[in-house]
Amino acid sequence: MQTDVKFSSGNQTIAGTLFIPDEAQGASPAIVISHPFGSVRQQSPINYATRLTKEGFVTLTFDAAYQGESTGEPRQLEDPFIRVENIKDAVSYLATREEVDADRIGALGICASGGFVPFAASSDIRIKAVATVSGADLGDVYRSQTETLPKLLKASAQARTDRAAGKDVEAQPMIPMTQDQANEYPDRSMYKEAYDYYRTDRAKDDRAPNTVDPTSFDRIAVFDAYGFIDQISPRPLLMIAGSDADTLPYSQNSIEKAQEPKELFIIDGASHVDLYDKPEYVDPAVAKMSSFFHENLATN
Repeated sequence: MQTDVKFSSGNQTIAGTLFIPDEAQGASPAIVISHPFGSVRQQSPINYATRLTKEGFVTLTFDAAYQGESTGEPRQLEDPFIRVENIKDAVSYLATREEVDADRIGALGICASGGFVPFAASSDIRIKAVATVSGADLGDVYRSQTETLPKLLKASAQARTDRAAGKDVEAQPMIPMTQDQANEYPDRSMYKEAYDYYRTDRAKDDRAPNTVDPTSFDRIAVFDAYGFIDQISPRPLLMIAGSDADTLPYSQNSIEKAQEPKELFIIDGASHVDLYDKPEYVDPAVAKMSSFFHENLATN
């Protein structure tokens, strides 16, 4: 069974979808699922939510504040610290549901949320098990673009001044807008594959315009997704990534920083975006994740 729900996070109303196993009896283990940068819950999160629900978990997908069907202005604001609060408030919402055992809640983050979820879990001990898929440190992605970062910070500064003066501020594209632009990137690049995923019938959704408010840039630039990953322990951490993903080093490097219990599970042949929706890669990822969550969210 699935039902649309709403819950509060800060002063915003978060739109979510709650999935409950048909055979559920009593309070079940539950998993919060957080979407990629610029995405919505109806895209990659639903592919994991529906599968994990069939494995016996209550799952909750939701649109980040300022995005999708959630409230918040300016639209398409991407603030990592607000994203972390959204995840914590999603845990709070699940903990109030009678279908959920509040002591058996885990979290899954996809793409940039593969950084937001570990950051949230580093200080929220209610998250009893942590999993990531195609995880990336969005702040490092921006900081590593040494020639581009100053331009992004300048754009943030100008947008803040313009908005204060009552001027319109336009959201900016976050992925290639055309196939020709996408072709400028190497094959298997997450930017090239993001065009195929978000800009075509494969997963295009009007609720996810794949633009970003420019005041996001200076917020993202100071976010360190894995700076406190060692604090998740003694709770378990599972990081899943594709062998062909250009973001694989984020999982490799952060798993080294994490403390036990931890595991890096690599899906052979998969790229970053392959793990969003392709069954030949999503299915083994879910199988691994299901075993992980069943073991670590078991009744004490």
